[in-house]
Amino acid sequence: MAIAKPFCLLAFFCLLLQLFSNFQIGNGELEMNYYRESCPKAEEIIRQQVETLYYKHGNTAVSWLRNLFHDCVVKSCDASLLLETARGVESEQKSVRSFGMRNFKYVKIIKDALEKECPSTVSCADIVALSARDGIVMLKGPKIEMIKTGRRDSRGSYLGDVETLIPNHNDSLSSVLSTFNSLGIDVEATVALLGAHSVGRVHCVNLVHRLYPTIDPTLDPSYALYLKKRCPSPTPDPNAVLYSRNDRETPMVVDNMYYKNIMAHKGLLVIDDELATDSRTAPFVAKMAADNGYFHEQFSRGVRLLSETNPLTGDQGEIRKDCRYVN
Repeated sequence: MAIAKPFCLLAFFCLLLQLFSNFQIGNGELEMNYYRESCPKAEEIIRQQVETLYYKHGNTAVSWLRNLFHDCVVKSCDASLLLETARGVESEQKSVRSFGMRNFKYVKIIKDALEKECPSTVSCADIVALSARDGIVMLKGPKIEMIKTGRRDSRGSYLGDVETLIPNHNDSLSSVLSTFNSLGIDVEATVALLGAHSVGRVHCVNLVHRLYPTIDPTLDPSYALYLKKRCPSPTPDPNAVLYSRNDRETPMVVDNMYYKNIMAHKGLLVIDDELATDSRTAPFVAKMAADNGYFHEQFSRGVRLLSETNPLTGDQGEIRKDCRYVN
């Protein structure tokens, strides 16, 4: 009996280790090349599809970048953004914060290619992250290494939280910095992520308040006149495609032209002007305007941080067969 007791304790200890190991597996973390065994061609398939779609519909690359932001800022990088209204789900795409977002239908082309190769294996959340990475390359931005995978998909959407969590076009710089800080993204990386505006555009409904009834004095006067030509009415039709691009010189390139423009008071939104003048962010703006390599370095870091926001992993969520609907 005296000998049996240590063996019982040893067996109990081994059982605890096994249970702990199972717990860790069920609540895993993101990792590099997660699909190396289950779907070795997954990342290459996504890259090929992103390239093909870009050459057919160039603006898809911009959409993939915006998708990453809208998905990850709202609770988790879990592809909740891609869900359509069906089966008790209310789509986040219905929110006014999603105004102007498009090309969701092309996600299905990427997902179908993956399902053909590896059924029920690659998550829609990883498609969001990897398509953004590859879209940035198509936009002549940095090739971002170290994008981890292993995300799983949500079983619901968070429509009720979108307007609280996604910054509004009129939000102050302090509010935006606070939003990113809550995600673990520092000021320097936040300034870099806002450089995505380099390939963005703003619909007239979101900028006419700076033009009518009087022109915002912080705007460059000649630029303000250009904007009034783009947006000739103080009450534009929200259903009309009336907009101005943030960057007229390299509108489809992720580069530092955005920072040069806002330093010259040629930003479209109030936050653009604040970014260039606020003491917390102005030094980073000046450095990025002067050094495109530095901007790309910090932009890459920001994208990595954003893409790892509170992911579902392990046995959480699911792997959707169709990104538009829960299984």
